[in-house]
Parts: sequence; structure tokens; C-alpha cells
Amino acid sequence: MKAGTNMKIAQKTMSVFVLLAITMVMGLAGKNEELVTTVGDNSVLTCPIIGEIKMLTWIINPKAGGPCTLVHRTDTNMTHRTKCSDNINWKFRAGLAPALEIQQVGIAQEGSYRCEMSSTEGNFHITYHLTVLAPPMLSLYCDEQGSPVCEAAAGKPPAQLSWVPESSSRAEEQCHDNGTVTVLSKFTARSINGTNVTTCMVSHPAGSWNQSIACRPSEKTNFLLYACIIACVLVITTLLAVIYYFKLRSDRLCHKTKPPEIAPIHSQQDDTMEVEPYTTYVQKENVIYNSVLDLTVEQNLPQDLCQET
Repeated sequence: MKAGTNMKIAQKTMSVFVLLAITMVMGLAGKNEELVTTVGDNSVLTCPIIGEIKMLTWIINPKAGGPCTLVHRTDTNMTHRTKCSDNINWKFRAGLAPALEIQQVGIAQEGSYRCEMSSTEGNFHITYHLTVLAPPMLSLYCDEQGSPVCEAAAGKPPAQLSWVPESSSRAEEQCHDNGTVTVLSKFTARSINGTNVTTCMVSHPAGSWNQSIACRPSEKTNFLLYACIIACVLVITTLLAVIYYFKLRSDRLCHKTKPPEIAPIHSQQDDTMEVEPYTTYVQKENVIYNSVLDLTVEQNLPQDLCQET
């Protein structure tokens, strides 16, 4: 009975080990891994060792450029490569399987790296998805108006900018052909504590940085501000003077202008009254003239003498 029981336990134990081995092999046969590195670093990618390796093949598909292949045969110790850049090569280590080394990683090396292995235990593969981070170049300066400007240039992914004290400005992004992004932010808030010192905070997956600066309004800005104020005052004053001048002139014209004279209406009776005195005077003068003429005739005097009289 005990022997039968021990046999059953041994069989179960072997089954468990077999299942674990199968699970591990199946996992290695199609394993995917995410690998993150930074521009300028060196990266080493390895293949799992299962049994006695006969041949290793790396198939590289970068996001920029065409695919490249590296092959190594352990039985003949021969290597072969096609269309791979100079910074991608084999790395041989004692007691370990050959690995793939990327020196001075650049953005162009971002992509998928697949290792295919042929061994005495079968064929296996593993795929690395390489992501390359590009830390931004931080610069902080004062613009012509005396406002702080923070720039995180050529970052991948885009950097996150913030200000101390807080600013209401929005960051502007400029994308480049190589996949990097430049982020620009201008400090617009006004300090209320009497200090002009502002700090730009940069947050990025490759790291965090900050810089401080003290900006003052430029003399040119002050001059333009004063010039604009003086110009506005002069324009307003001129407009008021013109309006006052035209109003004063309009009032004078109203005082000098007389209403049109209305011709008096004469009746026929008025005309008769104006003519009657003249008619009376003529009649009286004619009477006197006739009296003198009669007297002259009676006395036989010359008329000229009478006229002199």
C-alpha cells in the first residue's frame, strides 16, 4: 500500500514539473517585453538560454529607416549582418549567449527587436519594444518686455512646465520631424509679494529640472508705455478742442444772423394818403402862378419882369 501511495505521489510531482516546464517554454516562445532607455545610453538585449544554442537571429524594425538583421551560428562561430547601423552589434560574454548591444542609443533606434533562437530544445523567440526618451534642454530667459520665458526644447515625450509663483499662461508646443517636441511657456501672472524672482519647473519621464530668474521691465517697454499714454492724452485733448471750436463758431453764427425783413403791406388808401399832400401843394402853387399871370396881363407888364419879381 505504501509503495503504491509513493508511486502516485511521484507521478503527481512529475506531472507538476512537466506542466511548469511546458508553461515556461510556451511563455518564452512568445514573450514580449517593454524596454525604456534614454538618448545617449547603452542598451544590452539578451535572449533566453534553453538547451544548447545552435543559431541566434535578431530582426530589428526601427520606427525610422528600414529593417536590419544580425545572425550568429554557434557551430561555425560565424556572424552575418544586413543594413544595420554601426552602433548596433553583437556582444560576446564568457559563459553567456551572445547579446545585442546598442551603443549611444538615438531616437532612430526606437522600435521592435525580435530574437529568434534555435536550440536542442526547439525554437523560441522574444520581442523587445524599445522606447527612447529624449530629455529636453531647459532654458530660461527674459524677453523684450521683461517677462520670464521658459523653454524645454527637443523633448520626447513633451515636457510639462509649471511656474512658481503660479502663472495663468498656456504652454505652446512645436513638433519636430524627429519626433521631439519643444514646449514654450511665458510667465504672465504678476507677483504680489514684491519680488520679481520666478522659477520654471520642468517635469519629464527622463527627469525633473528647475531654474529661477529675476526679470525687470525693460526701459524700452517703459518708454513705449509712456509714449502711448502721452499720445492718447494729446489725441483726446485735440478732439475736445476741435469739438469746442466748432460749437463756439456755431453759436456766433446764430447771433449774427438776422431774421429776413418782411416787406410792409401797403393798402390803396395808404398810397392815396402819401400822394394827396403833393397834389395839394401843386394845386396851391398853380393858383399863385395863375394870380400873378392875371395881374401882369391887366397891367401890360412883360412876363420876364414879373418872373424876376
